[in-house]
Amino acid sequence: MQPLDSTDRRLIAELRVDGRAPMAQIASRAGISRATAEKRIARMVESGAILGFTVRAAHEQSAIRAIMMIEVAGRTTSAVVRNLKGLPELHTLHTTNGGWDLVAEIRVESLAELDRVLREVRLIEGVLNSETSLLLSSA
Repeated sequence: MQPLDSTDRRLIAELRVDGRAPMAQIASRAGISRATAEKRIARMVESGAILGFTVRAAHEQSAIRAIMMIEVAGRTTSAVVRNLKGLPELHTLHTTNGGWDLVAEIRVESLAELDRVLREVRLIEGVLNSETSLLLSSA
């Protein structure tokens, strides 16, 4: 994969803001021509720098978000990750270093749902320990 320059990064930032905006508008905000924007985006898709495009639906804007740090037993990380990916409330999952093995962002509509999801995660074979923090506001 070819390294991204500042123009590529500006294009990606604009796509994150509104990936459905007209190409001319994305290009203008990035300070380049429409043709250049189209070529660069196509190159980034082809090279794998852009993995895909997604939709953010209004009903997916959950009222409650939490970060859960998860400790995994021995060599069970792959199996735990497979099980965690089966939970629709789990928005993102990251491996990490330090005291915790995984960090998950959970999105739910109620505290009762959060309680259920936390129980489900803790019941997964290979999960040793977890700590959860609610996300109260974003800066």
